[in-house]
Amino acid sequence: MTRVDFHTHVADRLAYACRLARKVYLSGQRLVVVAEPDLLREFDQALWTFAPLEFVPHCMNGDAVAAQSPVLLAGPDDEAQHHQVLLNLGVSVPTHFARFERVLEVVGETPEQLAGARERYRFYRDRGYTLNNYDQRA
Repeated sequence: MTRVDFHTHVADRLAYACRLARKVYLSGQRLVVVAEPDLLREFDQALWTFAPLEFVPHCMNGDAVAAQSPVLLAGPDDEAQHHQVLLNLGVSVPTHFARFERVLEVVGETPEQLAGARERYRFYRDRGYTLNNYDQRA
């Protein structure tokens, strides 16, 4: 069954998500990052610039090299080509989350983000998924 990890109260969601993507990539696992289109474009740019001496290979889901890419950027309803780790930056539970071994939810500090995370947490909990919470407050 899918394991779901919530990383909450994250001050800079994109930077934190970039570090998580790097960690997953360096572990040899494949990652799908899910978000709405505007946020995906921001995340794509952040992956190019967050660490000057490091590169996390990635592409948009559906690109010609998607089958070989260790990190795919996809919309919440997109079907991905691999199903190891899903990083959700979106506002809802991704459609195909249950196909993944692990889901990472990155939640900021705003009331809207926290309220949305509580709804997603209840969704996963009510369906019996294993949940872990990593509170990033200092």
